[in-house]
Amino acid sequence: MFDQRPYQQHKSVTIFSVFIFLLLGAALALAAELPYGGWIQIPLLSILWWRFDSHPSPSVKKQFALGLTFGIGYFVVGLWWLYISLHDVGGMNALLACMGVFLLSAYVAIYFSIATLAIPLFKKNRFIGLFLAASWVVAEFLRGYIFTGFPWMGFAETQFTGPFALIAPFFGGLACTFLAVWASWELYQARKHPTSSVLLIVGAISLAQFAGLFTFTKPIGEPISVRLIQGNFEQSLKFNPQAIGQQIDFYAGEITKQAANLIIIPETAFPWPIPNLPISLLNYLQDFSNGSDSNVLVGLIGEVPGELGMQYSNRATGLSPNALAYQYDKAHLVPFGEFIPPGFQWFVKAFHVPMSDFARGKLDQPPFAIVRKGQADIHAAITICYEDVFGGELASRIRHSAQPVNLLINMTNLAWFGESQASTQQLRLSQLRSLETGLPALRATNTGITAVLGPDGKVLQALPEFTQGTLSTQVQAYSGKTPYVIWGNLPILGLSCLLLLWGLIRHRRF
Repeated sequence: MFDQRPYQQHKSVTIFSVFIFLLLGAALALAAELPYGGWIQIPLLSILWWRFDSHPSPSVKKQFALGLTFGIGYFVVGLWWLYISLHDVGGMNALLACMGVFLLSAYVAIYFSIATLAIPLFKKNRFIGLFLAASWVVAEFLRGYIFTGFPWMGFAETQFTGPFALIAPFFGGLACTFLAVWASWELYQARKHPTSSVLLIVGAISLAQFAGLFTFTKPIGEPISVRLIQGNFEQSLKFNPQAIGQQIDFYAGEITKQAANLIIIPETAFPWPIPNLPISLLNYLQDFSNGSDSNVLVGLIGEVPGELGMQYSNRATGLSPNALAYQYDKAHLVPFGEFIPPGFQWFVKAFHVPMSDFARGKLDQPPFAIVRKGQADIHAAITICYEDVFGGELASRIRHSAQPVNLLINMTNLAWFGESQASTQQLRLSQLRSLETGLPALRATNTGITAVLGPDGKVLQALPEFTQGTLSTQVQAYSGKTPYVIWGNLPILGLSCLLLLWGLIRHRRF
């Protein structure tokens, strides 16, 4: 009779492996939310490599499946707040909302899974840590561009609280990812090569800390006075005409309550298209700007001409004293939230809130000029919510801007995601963007976290979440460009591709 024990043992090991890899993915996602999450993730990744390496001669299919399992555990825990927008705000069926979160997590986990294939491919090579780190960087880069990109929850932003953050002004967040993955592999290899691995890790961390001694931007001019207004309006109120009117009245009243060099309200704080706004509202705010010498940035729904007539856009409109209105239309739109991918109209119909297929703004839109005493001496690069995740695009905009950029501004509405870690995740993204560019940042959000960041990404001031208030302060603008702004992702991508090419040549030779 056929002996089923080997089969049963293999099956139990597979089930155990699935559980362990899911658990490791969840643990890495939870570690990201801790104060020193970037440090904690490195030993956790070492455990992951140990689990991968403990499988003798795994098939590519099995390796891919285990990597996918890890990625699903990581992203389901890290992105669970999407359920709030789908079910609690959008009224979607709970089962369908859970499926939506799971399918998105499974999709982005594929990139992690592909990156881990470097382990069986280069298993016999002493330099496997470099090849693994290179494959991870390439996979993360592609995750940010394929199908418009969704690079949220990368290891890079967690490294803001880790040992390799200070590399970001030189080579960007992807370089931080490279070093974190490489160091975690060397930590795992310390069981075989304790002296060399420890020396390499300590040397890399020391070099990263030494990099922090260099600065590439410097203060310019006098500080500007700033008012950041946090309305704390529930997302469901944006679909109630009476509540919308109250929200518009609140923001208009808060804007005109006190003058400042720069006053900012959040993304879509005026949630109606411009033609539907109260008559003369923008003229009223322009008159306030003229009379008080204040620059005002408002989030609203714009209109742009398209092939099929007028289209809506997610817009930031800037009003400066005695100047033409400025406008910035969001360029990188959120799939399903701001545009509907072909073939997914059925999914959006299950989402019971008004939604639009927004028009995309251009990637090369100019910065906003902040006028003081008749002089436009400070220029700010605008991002709207989700755009803060695309560091390479922001660096490119600053690099090619006709006017030097002195400040970053992010306007956000995270009321869609309730009380979750979405706000702290996006704060880390903003912190990484400031560190990469060497520029201070202003964050004006609906429910939080409204904050002022220094050129090193550190939070200087912030409002409590889920409160209504105004953050009034002064901000020092900066001038100059970091190496990352000048070079972008080219150096780290070039290094990663060369390493993978070298690894493949060695693999074929041996």
